[in-house]
Amino acid sequence: MQWRIKGLIFFFGALFLFLIFNVYNVQIKKGAYYLTKAEMQEEASGGFEAPRGNIYFLDKNSNSVQAAMNKDYPAVYAVPVEVQASGEPVASYAEKLSPITGVSIEELKGKFNKENDKYELIIEKASSQQTAEIKNLNLKGIYISSRLLRFYPFGDLAAHVLGFLDYSKGLAEGKYGLELYFNDLLSGKNGGMKSGKLFSAESGEDLILTIDPNIQTEAEEIIKNLIKQYDAEAGSAIVQDPKTGKVLAMAAFPNFDPNNYSKSDISAFLNPTVQSLYEPGSVFKLITMAAGIDSGKITPDTTYTDTGSFTANGKTIKNWDLKANGLQTMANVIEKSINTGAVFAQRKTGQDVFYNYLVKFGFSEKTQISLPGEVRGNLNNLKSPNGKDIDFATASYGQGVAVTPIELAGAVSALANGGILMKPVILANDQPKEIRRAISSDTARKVAEMMVSAVKINRIADIPNYSVAGKTGTAFVPDFGGKGYTDKVINTYAGFAPAFDPRFVIVVRLDKPSGSPLAGQTVVPAFRELAQFILNYYNVAPDKI
Repeated sequence: MQWRIKGLIFFFGALFLFLIFNVYNVQIKKGAYYLTKAEMQEEASGGFEAPRGNIYFLDKNSNSVQAAMNKDYPAVYAVPVEVQASGEPVASYAEKLSPITGVSIEELKGKFNKENDKYELIIEKASSQQTAEIKNLNLKGIYISSRLLRFYPFGDLAAHVLGFLDYSKGLAEGKYGLELYFNDLLSGKNGGMKSGKLFSAESGEDLILTIDPNIQTEAEEIIKNLIKQYDAEAGSAIVQDPKTGKVLAMAAFPNFDPNNYSKSDISAFLNPTVQSLYEPGSVFKLITMAAGIDSGKITPDTTYTDTGSFTANGKTIKNWDLKANGLQTMANVIEKSINTGAVFAQRKTGQDVFYNYLVKFGFSEKTQISLPGEVRGNLNNLKSPNGKDIDFATASYGQGVAVTPIELAGAVSALANGGILMKPVILANDQPKEIRRAISSDTARKVAEMMVSAVKINRIADIPNYSVAGKTGTAFVPDFGGKGYTDKVINTYAGFAPAFDPRFVIVVRLDKPSGSPLAGQTVVPAFRELAQFILNYYNVAPDKI
């Protein structure tokens, strides 16, 4: 009997010692290893990352539509220390995995040979076929986990506005667009492990945009077709509510698919509507007339005699059609887009007054739109005491000064909004904000009437039963490698409708169309097509029967 008791004591004692040894081995001797492995696997699965906030478009009925969301993707990763300890040559691993993953053998060997490395991503978004083939290989140290990554259900729609996420450093990092500008807000607070304890992540906040997916889609389709038709280098369109400053669409090409941004050239990531300057051309005559009328120096009926040219500082300016039009009113200047008429209006206004109005319209400052990398207009050659007569003369019709499309949209919106300049808004929850009054409401109406007259006479932008206000601009592109200008042009059209109770402002731009056609051939029909769509979309009642 005693030997049985002693035997049981010995057995359980040995078992206890064995358990103690294993606990020691796991928690003390190999504790760091298992803790690191747990952290590595948690990192691979994205478990420490806070769920990123979603981004939504908003249609005319205030229905929100997901533009950026989180989606589970299978990720393939390696633990190099385990690969090296597997007993199988690293080269063999690379040769087996390369055909499946699409990663070169040399790159894979480089990943697997890293010393003391416990995590190397091989495929960020693996297909079901890839995961199945990798599982069949049954390679030690190669893992497949589910990871929450960013997904853009509309593909390249509004890509410049949205931006994308970069995971190259392990965790999500916003790049370009709203993903960058509001990265901290969208990211929330990541969880983690500290002193062996896990703490939970806090979800990021959602963003609801003013971008209407239907207007955005139509704008992008129109610009894409315009670029293709005229073999142009680039193009863009902005649609804005002039009364609130809300941006309803912001389209730009070339663009990219944020789901597969690595396939695009880095130059495509910059948003030209806020990050590029250009000389706007004759559309700027609207601002020149607004400055002259508001300062009391001219009226729409003020006359001058057009001789077809103007000379200052040894340089001569001519009209775009090389014609001399004789006696003309300021309204005729807008209708016929006469360069010398804009020069006359600017000279009657005076240099200092003219420059101050350009500042009032916002061309010397950023609009403060909630997008990264915004630049401001360039009026440097007009600043006292450097401004020459010829510089002010060319500025009157939009050459020699540079603006951003979002600045131009804001200035035209001020004309449509009774003279009040609004801050452009891209978040639906942001309240409309007045920046300043640029001109009086009476001046704004007179300029709008001049624009309506120009549309009626030139007819291309005219929409039956609606009053439409608009103005073309064709500007030569500067020769940045030398002096003067190239033979390439940028076409712009800016307008709004209905003219005296506007629901929207549209600015369309086309860069370097083949053959350098005038704006009337290119962007004006594009404006009309987009304007007709929006009028129908909003069910806007005709204001001209």
